[in-house]
Amino acid sequence: MTDTGWTMGNFLSEEENAKNQESYVDYCYDHPGSMPGTLIIGHRAVMPTIVAIDYCEKKAIRLLMATPEECIPYLDSESVSWLDVQGLGSEDILNRVGQVFNLHPLLLEDIVNVPQRPKVEDYEGHLVIIARMVMLKEHRHDPAEESFITEQVSFVLGKSYLLTVQEEPEHDSFGPVRDRIRSNKGTIRKQKADYLAYALLDAIIDGFFPVLEAYGERIEDLEDEVVANPTPHTLQKIYKIKRELLTLRRAIWPQRDAINTLIRDGSPLICEEVRIYLRDCYDHTMQVLDMVETYRELASGLMDVYLSSINNRMNEVMKLLTVISSIFIPLTFIAGVYGMNFNPEASRLNMPELNWYWGYPAVWVVMIAIAVFMILLFWRRGWFKNFSTTQRPR
Repeated sequence: MTDTGWTMGNFLSEEENAKNQESYVDYCYDHPGSMPGTLIIGHRAVMPTIVAIDYCEKKAIRLLMATPEECIPYLDSESVSWLDVQGLGSEDILNRVGQVFNLHPLLLEDIVNVPQRPKVEDYEGHLVIIARMVMLKEHRHDPAEESFITEQVSFVLGKSYLLTVQEEPEHDSFGPVRDRIRSNKGTIRKQKADYLAYALLDAIIDGFFPVLEAYGERIEDLEDEVVANPTPHTLQKIYKIKRELLTLRRAIWPQRDAINTLIRDGSPLICEEVRIYLRDCYDHTMQVLDMVETYRELASGLMDVYLSSINNRMNEVMKLLTVISSIFIPLTFIAGVYGMNFNPEASRLNMPELNWYWGYPAVWVVMIAIAVFMILLFWRRGWFKNFSTTQRPR
């Protein structure tokens, strides 16, 4: 084992994380006929790295484990041990982790074969919590395209240890918890492993809020765009936001039920004081769920606003064309009449105006007078006041 300080490398690239998001809308399922406990290792999965943080009220150390077997002394220590497995790219290492922590094959399958639905399961000697973690992903070139990264985090809570398994080492929401352990802020180093599990769950739930704030700003910008300048690209943005909000809902909804199960059913591994803290975590989950539902309704409403804006724009175009046509219809009538073939010598009724000295200027005066009269008439009726009638309320 090696003391690593508090920084680590070996991160995924931006492209790999983008590819990993392609499947985040679906849950994992077993192939028909496969044996129970079969592990499915993704071809883009990162090699596991095991980081141990062992602490008590007086001290805290952070170690990099070379093998899973080096975790054995920390399973029954008097201090609290946080053993973080980062990466799911080695079936051999994960099987050895399962042997060291005495994990049931079906439990190990839920941990490795991601993504699973968030849930809580009580095994003999430890409590299992599976959660979804989301983090904001910023696009440097286009802030409007901000999205999020999601991954599964599995907790295995023992009497004096907490095992966490993440999909990759680069992105997580646990930085503030690590800082609190390192600097001995608050009461975390005075508490047991169950409080550590609560702190990490709370960090996961709090990680939803920056993501939702970004979506709130995107929806507000889309409202302006839908009203002022709706385009087919705007429609694509609306569909994208609706799909991503659905993904967030699928992540937070079962997570709420899992936390409620911890509060309602309890466990010998979770003390009464920590259950009170979990109630606060449940309240945060409800706030996240309310925000997700609100934004989903706003995104659905944007579709109606988009269709209304397109219809209003079409009505404005038709209105302008109608005004122009109404002005030129009588002028076209006059020009059509005078464009007919007449013979004034055959009869005095065959357009005597053709022989008038001022006939041509008179026709122009009449047509201009008709055009001016109709423009004034339309103006008095308010048709020229505002051709852009759709405005966002302030």
